[in-house]
Amino acid sequence: MTEFARRVFRVVSTIPLGETRSYKWVAKKSGRPNAYRAVGNILNKNPWPVIIPCHRVVKCGNDLGGYVFGVKKKVLLLSRERKIKEFLTARLVI
Repeated sequence: MTEFARRVFRVVSTIPLGETRSYKWVAKKSGRPNAYRAVGNILNKNPWPVIIPCHRVVKCGNDLGGYVFGVKKKVLLLSRERKIKEFLTARLVI
């Protein structure tokens, strides 16, 4: 695995639950602002999709882009994460 791939995985791991960021954002945060296609290729080969939440990365303009388990699964995961976040936020606010 390349150092750039490690940086991409670290950056993607910081995306908060239920939120999305663009491939371009990940590329920029990983130190190579024009390497957004490389980011997509790296995430397509993500060996730990449960741990590294690559489903939170979308195309610019919030177009979902692809997902190794299919776009329907990506939509489902993001929807469930948003509900979990809402639930936790509602429970923590007093």
